[in-house]
Formats: sequence, C-alpha cells, structure tokens
Amino acid sequence: MSHKIKLFCGSANRKLAEEIAQYIGIPLGKAEVGRFSDGEIQIGIRESVRGTNVFLIQPMSAPINEHIMELLILIDATKRASARSVNAVIPYYGYARQDRKTRARDPITAKLLADLITAAGADRVVAMDLHAGQIQGFFNIPFDHLTAVPIIADYLKEKNISRGVVVSPDLGGVTRARELANRLGLPIAVIDKKRPAPNQAEVMNIIGEVKNMVAILIDDIIDTAGTIVLAAEALMEAGATGVYACCSHPVFSGPALERLSRAPLEEVICTNSIPVEGIPAGVKFKVLSVAPLIGEAIIRINEERSVSELFV
Repeated sequence: MSHKIKLFCGSANRKLAEEIAQYIGIPLGKAEVGRFSDGEIQIGIRESVRGTNVFLIQPMSAPINEHIMELLILIDATKRASARSVNAVIPYYGYARQDRKTRARDPITAKLLADLITAAGADRVVAMDLHAGQIQGFFNIPFDHLTAVPIIADYLKEKNISRGVVVSPDLGGVTRARELANRLGLPIAVIDKKRPAPNQAEVMNIIGEVKNMVAILIDDIIDTAGTIVLAAEALMEAGATGVYACCSHPVFSGPALERLSRAPLEEVICTNSIPVEGIPAGVKFKVLSVAPLIGEAIIRINEERSVSELFV
C-alpha cells in the first residue's frame, strides 16, 4: 500500500534533504522559512499537502533551539493543512544527553522535547543513532530508530584492516562498538573513563588488547572532541599502530576541530546528519551520506513495509 509522499525541510540541513529527495525520486516540497524583524520564525508551505504522507527533514543541529522551533512549526503547519500523516525525520536528535536525572532537580529535557514534538502533531518520528536508546520510549507514537553503523562498516571494509580492534570510548557505547566489530569481524576494546563535568573526560583504563593493532574508535557524537582525542592518545600510548575516529553526528562545537587537527588520528569518519563546515587543512575527514538510508526508510514507511530489514 503506497500513498503520495511530500518532503519538506527547515534550514538545518537542506543539502541532506535534497539528497534524500533525489534518492526517492521526488522534488523537495516548497516551504519558506523566514524571520520577522523581532526574530520570530515564519513558515510558509507553498503547495497542497492534503491527503499526503508528509516527511519533515530537520536535524537538531546548531543553533539547536532555532531548528527545534522550525520543526515544531512545520509539524503544526502541515497538520493543519490536512496531511494524511506528519512524520518528523530527525537525523540528529538534540538534548539526547539529558535523558535522565543525574542530580537533584535536574530536568529530563529529552522527554520534554518528545512531548513538544508529539503535542505539535507528529504522527511518527524517524531518528538516527540516539545517544540514549530509551528516548524511543519517551514517545507514545511510532518511532523508527535508524543506525549509520552499516554505512561506516562498509567504508572501513574498503581499507582492508587485517589487524584491527574496534574501541568504544566509554562503557555506554559498548553495544555500538560490538555491532561495528561484528560487521568487520574484529575484536572489541573499551576505554573506562570518568566525566567530572559536562564536556570533560578523563581516561582511566583500556580494557582489551590494542598493542600493535589499528584502533577504530566509534561513538555516536563528537562534540568538543575531548573524549575522542584523549582516547586516541591513550590508545597510541598503549601501543596501537594507528587510530581512526568514527561518529554518526559531527557536532564539532567549541575547540573540536582544533583538537582533532592536533590529535594522532589517521582519519575522522562521520556522516552528513549534521552539516560539516570549517574543516581545517591537514585533517583527513571522510563524510559519508546517510541519504540512501533515510530515503529507503521513508519509502518503506510509506509502503508500510519493514524498516528493520535494512539492518539485517
């Protein structure tokens, strides 16, 4: 069963939205995103969406609050325009690191954001590589969770790394590291770290064998790059012959790019879930497109077919 698809996007990552539209084989919908003089966001949908399955592509990249508000207004606009369904496609889900209370009187902002998206009128959410998988449970609407690990694995297979090890930079990322390791046929190692404050990390121990091996670090987010750089340095000190750093979401805030330029890394591998800009000379970056993955997921949702089969 298939219905007509309409794709729209905000201003967060129009290039990715255009790639997804090209993969599906339809034009990107006409949506105007503007600002009033006082900064209020103005959204205009310039074509009919009545009776169609609308997919709104908007990662929550910087400036995050602006892009969240754009998404909420896009949802409201298409819902009020009698769309058959409104599907929020969020390649990068913001506030995902605030998924629980770690101290007294902390908010759970990831849940608040889920409530806002649902209240705005979304019928479904499609996201990729959530920082905390339990965020799926914050929604009372269907949620499709995609992963870029197969895309990263396919790229790494081309390098023919015979003596390698996949390394999780913390205990929370072991599941992701194991999935990549299984696809590459490599062992895994884990870095035990502590985080004294947000965006600060201290390496404690390396669990597993890394000496005389090529280490492949895999994380969902590289933000300030403190964790990845400390991990790369620790791996080289432990006898690794080289280090690759991989992530799904290249947030690259603050001193991230400067740190990566000085780090002992062979290559930084990421996806285009977030626009990557300002890469300094001398840093070897590889940006992999997730447009085919998201595009295929959209087609399958529209045709009411399995999405999980993409990752078998």
